[in-house]
Parts: sequence; C-alpha cells; structure tokens
Amino acid sequence: MNAHLKMDKPDNRNRLDNMAQGLIHTGMDRPEGPLKVTGTATYAHEDHQPGMLHGVLVRATIARGTLDSIDAAAIEKLPGIRKVMHGDKFLRNPAQGTANEAPVQGSSEIYYLGQPVALVVAETFEQARHGAQSLELQVTAKSAVTSPDSDDAKVETPDDQQSSMGDLDAAMKDAAYTVEETYTTPGHTSAPMEPHAAIAWWEDDKLILRSTSQMVKYNVNEVADSVGISADDVHLMSPYVGGGFGSKLGISPDAVAAALAARELGAPVSVAMSRQQVFESTMRRSETVQHFRLAADKDGKLTGIGHRARVSQLPDESFSEPVTQATPFLYRGENREIGMEIVRINSTCAGSVRAPGEAVGITALEIAMDELAVKTGIDPVELRKRNIPEKDPSDGRDFSSHTLAAALDDGAETFGWKDRTSGQTDGEWLIGYGMSSAVRVNMIGESHARVTLNPDGTVLIETDMTDIGTGTYAILTQIAGEMLGVSQDRIETRLGDSNLPKSAGSGGSWGASSAGSSVFLACEKLRQEIAKKLGCDEADLTLRDGTATAANKQTPLSDLVGGSPMESTGVIEPGKTMKEVRQATFGAFFCEVGVNRVTGETRLRRMHGSFAAGRILNAKTARSQCLGGMTFGIGMALTEELIHDARDGHIVNRDLGEYHIPVNADVPQLTVNFLEERDPYANPMQSKGIGELGICGAAACILNAIHDATGVRVRDLPATMDKVLPGLPDL
Repeated sequence: MNAHLKMDKPDNRNRLDNMAQGLIHTGMDRPEGPLKVTGTATYAHEDHQPGMLHGVLVRATIARGTLDSIDAAAIEKLPGIRKVMHGDKFLRNPAQGTANEAPVQGSSEIYYLGQPVALVVAETFEQARHGAQSLELQVTAKSAVTSPDSDDAKVETPDDQQSSMGDLDAAMKDAAYTVEETYTTPGHTSAPMEPHAAIAWWEDDKLILRSTSQMVKYNVNEVADSVGISADDVHLMSPYVGGGFGSKLGISPDAVAAALAARELGAPVSVAMSRQQVFESTMRRSETVQHFRLAADKDGKLTGIGHRARVSQLPDESFSEPVTQATPFLYRGENREIGMEIVRINSTCAGSVRAPGEAVGITALEIAMDELAVKTGIDPVELRKRNIPEKDPSDGRDFSSHTLAAALDDGAETFGWKDRTSGQTDGEWLIGYGMSSAVRVNMIGESHARVTLNPDGTVLIETDMTDIGTGTYAILTQIAGEMLGVSQDRIETRLGDSNLPKSAGSGGSWGASSAGSSVFLACEKLRQEIAKKLGCDEADLTLRDGTATAANKQTPLSDLVGGSPMESTGVIEPGKTMKEVRQATFGAFFCEVGVNRVTGETRLRRMHGSFAAGRILNAKTARSQCLGGMTFGIGMALTEELIHDARDGHIVNRDLGEYHIPVNADVPQLTVNFLEERDPYANPMQSKGIGELGICGAAACILNAIHDATGVRVRDLPATMDKVLPGLPDL
C-alpha cells in the first residue's frame, strides 16, 4: 500500500487534532534516551569491527600550493604502520548540504591550511597518530588570499542574489528618520559534541560505512561518487548522531578516506577527526559585513530597506551564506535594495551552520531596527508591529500564516516588557532590556517512510531519517502512535540506515515535518485499510490503546491485522504551496542584561522567547531546540568568533578551550512559550520547522539590551569587554 501527497494545495483537514491516543503535542520522553544515557547507543566511532585498523588524517601546512610528494617509505617503516595514502579521490572539504555528488577532490592541490592531504593507517590509533605527526610533506607554496579584506581577493556579485524595487536613494532622502550603518559578524563553527568519524569495511564489492551523517539519502550518493562505485553498492548507517548543526550535512573527508583505505588494505578502517581537525577541515559559518539602510516616515513606518552583505568562500563552491534570506519579507517598505558579494579566499570551507542566513542576517537587521526605534522614540515592540506587511513585500505573495504580532505581544506580556524601568543599577551593574524579532523560512523535502502494523498489534516505523539530538525517534513514534492508536512502548522506530526508505534527512529545520508527514501518510493509509475491514468510513474510525472502535463496536487491532503484517509506505513531496505562498516561522526575544561599569563585562540575567511554528509535535524536544538556539544566540552576542591568522589563514582558536561557547554560568534561566498555530500550506500535519528559529535574532536581543544599559552600540559582534568598556559612562 502506498500513499503519496504532493503539496499542491493547502491541507485543511487538521486530522491530528481529532485523534484519540493523546501522544501528539505532549512532551513524550525520547524512546532512545535510556540507551544514550547508559552508553549503549552505538555512535559511528564505537562500531568497532574485528581486525580494524586506525587512520589519522594529515593536514596541509600551507594556505595555497601543491603537494609534490610525501615521504611515505620512512613512515611505513615505523612500528604498526600499514599504509600512507593520498591521491585524487581524497576530499578537499566536505560536501555541501544536499549536494548529492562528490565535492572537490584531490590532495595534490592545496587550497587552505588544514586541508586533509593524506592518511596514515596503523594497527593502533596511537601508532597512526605518531605516523601522521611524523610525516614530511614536500610542498610548493603559491600566493594565497587569506583574508576577505585583502586587496588581492576576487569578489563576485552573483546576478541571482541582487534585487531592487522602487528608489531607495529617494526614500532615504525624503525619510523623516534614517539608519545607515554597517554591522559585522565573525565566522562561527558548529563543533558538535560528537566529532566527525567513520568506520568503513568492504564485503565483496559493497562498501559498509558507519558515519556521522545528517542526510543519508544524499550522503550515499556523495560517497559513492567520491570512491567511484554505484550508490547501490553503499550501505551507510548513522542511527545515532551526536549533534551536527549543519557540519554533517554532506559527506566529509574522514568517511571517504576510511572507505579508500579499507578497500586498499582489505580490512576495516576507522578514521576519527580530532577536535582541531573538526575546526579546520569541516564547515565554518562565513564572517559577514552587512550594510543596512532604513528609511521611515514620521510614524516609524518603513518606506525603504537596503541590505548589502559580503561573505567569503573557497573557490569552486556554490554555497554562500544566505545573509539576506529573510530581509525581503520580514518588514514593509516599498523601496528596496538587496545585494550580496562573495569573496574567494583560501580558508576553511564555508557552509551551513545552524540557521544559515537568518542567524546572522536577522541579527544585524534587528540591531538596525533597534537603532531606528531609538531615533523615532517609538517602543521597539510597537515599531516592529507597525511594520508587519500584509503580503510579502518583495513579490506580493500571501503569507501561509503570519504570527509575528502575536509572538511580539505574547513575549512582551510574559517578560513584563511594559514594566521595565530604564536606568536601573545593581551595585556596579548597569541594567538594560532588549528585544528582537525572530524569523526563519519554512520548507519540506521529499521523504519516504514505511510503517508496518504487526499481527500482535505492534508498529514498526522505518526511514533513513536521522536523529542528531533533535528528537526524531520520539516525534515519529508519537505520530504513528497517534494515528494508529498504539501506545509508545509498542512502537519501534528505525532510523539512519540507507537500506530504509529515503527521507529528506536532518537539516534546514525540515526534518520533523518532512519525515513526519511521510509517516503520517503511511498511517493514514493503514487507517483506511482498517476501516475497510470494519466496513466503516475511515473518518468514523477511532483507534486508541490498540483497539479499533466503529459504530460502538470495539475490536482489537491484532484481530484486524490477522496473520500477516499490514504495511504501508508514505511519500510527501513539496509542491505549489512552497512557491505560491510565503512560508515562515516567527517569534520574539526579550532579555535583561547587566553590564559591569568597571570591567565592561556583560552578564545575561534572564531571557524569554515566544515562538510560533505550526503544530508543535513534541513540547519537550521543541522547547529543547529553542533553548539550544537561544544559547547559540548568547554565544554569538558575547563570546563566539573564529579567529584567523591573516598571514596564512590558519584558525588560531581551533578547539573548545579557545573558541568560547557559552557554558553553564553564561546561561541564566531561559523561558519559552509556543503559540497555537496550524499552517495547512506547510504539510498535512500543519507543522513547521522549529530547530533553527530559536537562534534567528537572539543575539540582537542581547546587543540591544547592552545599548539600553550603557548607551554603547556594538555593531561588531561579539560584544566583548574591549568593545563595551571604552564607551561606558564615567564612574
């Protein structure tokens, strides 16, 4: 049985509100939680195979040039060393998200310092590490561009990333109030808890790969293309992934190196990146330079918005940080100019880091909006509400739903925004309050799932969708349990295996809605078959606690299934609703900070977020995603920045000792509200993405609060003490 839905029109049935099991919306615990906390959930680098060898990657020591030769013979004489490998199939950098093919390959050309160029394989990890550290590389250095500010940097202006409407210059000239400022954000890294790792072995001509992968459907094709085999001959498994934040969207150098070495040596090979290699050889978020022009009339209504951004990237990469992604539709303004520049430099590959685009773009926009609020004297919440458009200003499309005003009101009420008092102090601490809007584009990807109702009334869910800590195991269990009336303990969910039906994978905040919709559709088909057996309409069928009820007659599900399992495959596919209406999620942040008037230190005292993201499938995991996003925002605002040495482009702070993420002491009690929303244009469950919304604009909230406390406007993130202290009022 198959159920296939292409989202060409809104689905107004709102079915999940009318089911009887009561699993959806609840904060159901993760089914795999006990496995994770007891250490029995097997992650990629823990699936050790008999006779397994260990590989350690060797990094390039120059920013640009050629690898002429390596002294393999000397290293292969060392104890335990089995092979030193390099060559044309090694990955220069990971594949971008949904690339579906090999990224740039070859170790002879060096494009950035830290690029993986060789692999040393040995009987033990320690032997392999010693060999890798001892390997001498013969290189020829070439001229490199290691800074986006270099006069030698090649700057591209893609035509498809430039747009304009009306006359922004005239709007700025005629405006009652204007803001024209430049904001800069540094590079960021994902640095997930689980470093990138892979274990590969071959069975005849078939590659078996345990990998840290977010998007199995695409990753299979990427690794197959990289090693030169058919995708049918790759079996990739990623049932548990310890975080990704975008860095594991595409296949990475460790996986391909492990596969090549395992084939060469006829034995399983593991390759795990060190934390420093994760920083150097996976994905970074590009630094940004963003120039904003805001024009407003005497009532604070925007008449013009200009947003020009500059980002950096390696040569031959099509991805660029989509900084201006939400600017065209967040606020009104009939005169607009949007532009993007890409600087090609020799630095770690830029790619998707949690909420690419809005995380940094909306942060800058929301600081600019706060500057406008100060100039106009209009309350920052009211200013934003006055500028909410009725339709997408860039193209006139309707919004599928629009909840920004509701989120602003809910957040302000919960936080006590109207009760704040400016100019407060607490000993040495200057107290300030800030707020900002949140927005993130919404989408789905094609996803397949198979649901089996067994003769004993248990349920099996199968899809290659991954769980990167986001709660996929729980959410898919809840959807099937709700639709089929089965308790969670009688449902098994299998994920992260390329032999299973293909899903969109984890990324872009589309995972739960995409994979969840395919499970929903498969279950709906099973409900129809159950109703047929009972001789009733499916709409008149109630399924609860393993029992089917129709016309006041109750029948155990196991009796209806009979001796053979009932199986259904569901397929969801994006359609016209992705193009004909503007889909987005919205929210609002509010916070209180203290800034030490002696040291310039900023401490976040409290923070609240109100979010609307369609139907919330699991209240606990959704809240956790928002808390994580807000914590990302704290890091962006106060501590996080990749620092590159301009001489050769190497990352100075390439571990978690020097790259300062927020720790427990930096994060006060955070609170989260979810607004009731159903969006029939999004998918049949009427849910939307939540994983990235919580970071989009969060940093601006904190920067705006610092200004409220001190009068210091930090436009170069993060707001470290050296940027705040010089502008503090005298004691």
